Amino acid sequence: MNMTTLSLPEHAVRRCQRMLNSLHSTAYFTADFADALAARGITDRAAAHLTAKTAALGAVGPGTASAALGGIGHGLLARHLPHVWERITPAEVLELRFAAADSTLRRLLGHDTLASPRMAEAARLALRATEACVPQGRPMYAALADVKEPEPAHLALWYAATLLREYRGDGHLCVLVGAGIAGLDALVLHAATGEGVPKDAVIAGQGWSEREWEEAESRLRARGLLGPENQLTQQGRTLREDLEDETDRLDAAPFAHLGGEGVARLTELTESFVRAAADAGAYPAHLRQLFLPV
Repeated sequence: MNMTTLSLPEHAVRRCQRMLNSLHSTAYFTADFADALAARGITDRAAAHLTAKTAALGAVGPGTASAALGGIGHGLLARHLPHVWERITPAEVLELRFAAADSTLRRLLGHDTLASPRMAEAARLALRATEACVPQGRPMYAALADVKEPEPAHLALWYAATLLREYRGDGHLCVLVGAGIAGLDALVLHAATGEGVPKDAVIAGQGWSEREWEEAESRLRARGLLGPENQLTQQGRTLREDLEDETDRLDAAPFAHLGGEGVARLTELTESFVRAAADAGAYPAHLRQLFLPV
């Protein structure tokens, strides 16, 4: 095990990242950003989502986006990229995305929470963690790290959460590719755990078809990772845990830099904001379990 993980409790990195990801994800389930793009003539919700995901990379096409994102179907990416950049610039998208995160968090959490010392503390801790992130081999993180840190504290926290989320995501994609499980195969395997994005949501929102899902299941069955009813096998469960453990190892540096007490405090603070946001309706009911611990 990497020495940077030894001072942290087991799965502390994973728990903290889950809360940070949940805070980041509040912006996905409101209309604020999509409405702002619609006012610019971009009315397709998939196009809006893809601009938000890729704007920091610049006016990229589907190839670069596929390589960096991993889990979105290439056909969906090619339908909108790079054509959407003829109507809006990446810099404008980044500005609108911060504005949407701002309005979303203000609505969900309220002024008192956003202006509280707890919010300022969480932002300081999350930004401190990002000090240990390195750009090499981390395209999504590196692109976002070039973006100017926003103010006030709740936006700084959202930005830091996004940086840490993408830093882990870049590492996780490397682990998946190394295991020969990338793209839709990774989504199907994760869904089989009961903790991943459900099949219907993947097909509806990430550009994959029913046929492609079935083909991925077939590939995973052939490897012994799924059983006859497409349930996770013991081999599949072991691989899933190994993949997450290796991702934790690659993700350890920013949290080791923060220290055990800092990680525990950031997790506690962020979870309180996420629970308040969830109570205010931040997440669709059928996906709530993805964003909150039981």
